[in-house]
This record gives sequence, structure tokens and C-alpha cells, in this order.
Amino acid sequence: MPRPAVNVAVRAARAAGNIILRYMNRLDSLDVVEKQRHDYVSEVDRMAEAEILRELKRAYPRDAFLGEESGKIGDSRNVWVIDPLDGTRNYLRGFPHFSVSIGLLENGEPTLGVVYDPLRDELFTADRGNGAYLNDRRIRVGRRDGLSGALLATGFPYRQRRHLDAQLGMTRALLAEAEDIRRSGSAALDLAYVAAGRFDGFYEIGLNVWDMAAGCVLVREAGGRYCDFAGRDGLPETGNIIAGNVAIAPAMVKAIAPELTPVLAR
Repeated sequence: MPRPAVNVAVRAARAAGNIILRYMNRLDSLDVVEKQRHDYVSEVDRMAEAEILRELKRAYPRDAFLGEESGKIGDSRNVWVIDPLDGTRNYLRGFPHFSVSIGLLENGEPTLGVVYDPLRDELFTADRGNGAYLNDRRIRVGRRDGLSGALLATGFPYRQRRHLDAQLGMTRALLAEAEDIRRSGSAALDLAYVAAGRFDGFYEIGLNVWDMAAGCVLVREAGGRYCDFAGRDGLPETGNIIAGNVAIAPAMVKAIAPELTPVLAR
């Protein structure tokens, strides 16, 4: 059985989702700040994160919290990692693809993940050793045994455009073998879709821990694998991530290797 912490995270994610949906018809009136070039935060992000923190702190006051908007709060071996609105730019433009992401790190290892798509009311949950689920239905990564015919997902690094040439080279190398590549604007949902078999693989440069912690638990508990661009397992400190089933992930590592710069290969 999943831990009670999963239910707490689900309650927090749904509460944040309600806020996100409530303001969808008032996008023009939202206060939006450009944190850095092409990186935006809205008052909805802040309100949703505050609601998540309220729920989590009520249940686990001794834990630490790391939110995209509020930063690090507290010090503990257990750290809740929060992206209250993954896909803010999509949301602000009315593009219907974004999510709430809540993960739990225990001594630095992702052990619990919740990704919630409030528009579709799709709730992805995973807990270490208990499998991955979509709305209480067990999910598994796809069964494809190679890149041929694979549907992949990615995101372009707007915070790290210095890697754009390498990213385009990686994309070209993967498209030489895969069927197609999607770029949707929510890394958390991309990883959830890998866990559900909707995508066969995912890769992206320079993600933050709140972008990928929950999704990585989903992938692992769905029978998949995540690693860095060099193929090293675990949550990548660089934020350069590959995820897929146990055949697709290493095939992606091999395909992109010739396109990596020394920085990306570290």
C-alpha cells in the first residue's frame, strides 16, 4: 500500500490545481514577472505553491521544503520538492498543457512523486516499491526494444541557449532513428507520459530538481530508467536527463554521444 504521504501530496496537488483552474479565465489580469530571460512567474504560481506548502507543512512540519518560487525552507533528510505550475508559459498563453509536480527526496533520493494535470484531471502517483499509477490504474513504461518507431519528448533550454547547437544535434541524431519528437513545455508531464507509455523516451538539458524529481519516481516505479547524458543512473545533478524503458534509455545515450560538448558529457 502507498504511504500516507502520497495521500497528503495528492491533496496538496489537487488544491493547487483548483487555484490554477480558477484563474484560467482571468489570465489577462494576472501579475506576471520575468525572473530572467524567457523565464516567467505569475501570481498563480505563488498562490499554488503557498497552498501546497500549507498542506505539506500541516502534515510534516519537521520536513524541509524546496519550492521553485519560495526556495529552500528548513533542514531535514526529507525534502519535499515542489513545482506548483510546470509549464507556466503554456498556462499564460492559454496553451492547455501544464501540471503540478510534488516529489519527496529522502537523503537525496526521489522516493515519492505526484504529477497532476488539472485540465484533464489526470493524477499520476508513485511511491518507492509500490508502483506507478494514473488515476488508480497501474501504469508501465512502453515495451519498445529500440529507437526504431519510438515517440520521444524533449524541451529546449531557454535558460541555457548556449547549448542550443548541441540540442539540435542531439535531436537530429535521434530523429535519424526514432519516429518523431514532441516538445510540449512541461517536463513533469513528459516524464509522467514516459511512465504511462505515451512517450517512449525523454531528454532535456539543464532541468532543475523540481522539474524532474516527481517524474523520475514515476518512471522508475513504472519499470523504466533515468540517467544523465553519460548514462549514469540516478537523479542528475547537472539536470541533463534521459528517461525511458531499460532498452530505450541506453539507446538514447548512445545516439546522442557524438553530439555532446565536453560540458554536457560531464
